[in-house]
Amino acid sequence: MAKDSSPVRFGIIGCGIIADIHAQSIAHIPEAVLAAAYDTKQEAAVRLTEQYGGEVCDSMEALLGRADVDVVCICTPSGMHIDQTVLAAQAGKHVLVEKPMAIRLEDVERMIEVCKDHNVLLATVFPRRMSPQAQYARKLIQEGRLGKLSLCSAYVMLYRDQAYYDSAGWRGTWAMDGGGAMMNQGIHTVDMLQWLAGPVTSLSAKAKAVLRNIEVEDTVTAALEFASGALGILEITTTALDGKGQRLVFHGEKGKLVIEEDTIVALQINGEDVELPSFEPFKVIPDGHRLQIQDMAVAVRDGRDPVITGADGRHSLEIILGAYEASRQRKEIELQV
Repeated sequence: MAKDSSPVRFGIIGCGIIADIHAQSIAHIPEAVLAAAYDTKQEAAVRLTEQYGGEVCDSMEALLGRADVDVVCICTPSGMHIDQTVLAAQAGKHVLVEKPMAIRLEDVERMIEVCKDHNVLLATVFPRRMSPQAQYARKLIQEGRLGKLSLCSAYVMLYRDQAYYDSAGWRGTWAMDGGGAMMNQGIHTVDMLQWLAGPVTSLSAKAKAVLRNIEVEDTVTAALEFASGALGILEITTTALDGKGQRLVFHGEKGKLVIEEDTIVALQINGEDVELPSFEPFKVIPDGHRLQIQDMAVAVRDGRDPVITGADGRHSLEIILGAYEASRQRKEIELQV
């Protein structure tokens, strides 16, 4: 029997900036179509649907009750993800939730559990993993071409002024943002580090608001130990005026790998520079979202797991929450592996 080739129908909850990237991605792949959108500010949903199609819903319950919605993209503030995911799963909708999945580990575990109980898929958004250079780097490390890893570190140097945090009441709050530079901006890099180097088993950290008037941190440093025995450093801030972005550095017994943003800028093995293959052009926004949404649509059609599952979203969140706890307690924290 031939597989159903009709587009998978998406609904979007929360029609802010990131929702536009979701809608744009849906519009550019044949496997998906935007059926509906909802936002507490109806004018935001109207703008989105006027540009990308679909119907405006008067309530979240109305969107979840639609028979023509297969997958829900949750694009709301982080603290709202748990309740919205539970409601979507209970309505029989597959869920694609923006990062971070939630702001507490127990909420992530509840999200995974309820989606499993209702036989719906749960995916979270880590678009940097989708780049061809990230895929190449992961394969290279997994094949042991760097040898045993010794030092694996990540740096996120970004700039957000006070006006950024003042622009929305939920920004820079524990209740809705769940954290600051590490949770909101740095989570993609934290995820990349652990995805490439392997799970983190313990860490110590210091997180604080150094320059901004916010509840959460604008700067954090952490010392990590990986399951492999390697050590590492995390440095993340939103106070860097030069705003250099993401940098990942991996040292092993056979070589070194350096990734800046989504580009491999150095690869040396046994003292020799390695010639890299020619990679397809990739921009994390929108290409990463488009590839993930396309994968989610195909996963729904094929009845398989998405490429980045809810369980994948748990690992990076545990590192971030562990860093906050280590900072509060001023001691090393052991993590689950």
